[in-house]
Amino acid sequence: MRTDFAFVGVMLVTAALLMGVTLIAASLLRPKKPSKAKLETYECGMQTVGDTWVQFRVQYYVIALVFVLFDIEAILLFPIAVAFNSLTFFAVANVILFIVVLLIALLYAWRKGALDWE
Repeated sequence: MRTDFAFVGVMLVTAALLMGVTLIAASLLRPKKPSKAKLETYECGMQTVGDTWVQFRVQYYVIALVFVLFDIEAILLFPIAVAFNSLTFFAVANVILFIVVLLIALLYAWRKGALDWE
């Protein structure tokens, strides 16, 4: 039992070390020649006009989070739909519980007005 988790631990440590070494190597090897032109704000091929710090309504972010929630739901339910005939009752009950929890989250967001565009 411990050997199974040891493999996962070794993989996590290896991934963290690889990421750290890559970031350190990139910071040491990249060219560091800042100039006025490189430090200017550049967006869509045009110079910005006016204040570039625009506050967006929180509702945009909530809609994005709800979209991601149901996008991930579709990704997680696809393998279950493919193998539905070979699933046990326990697995089907877990899927139903998963869908019910997501529907409760959707109803909560709906009742809070997060999905209204006003």
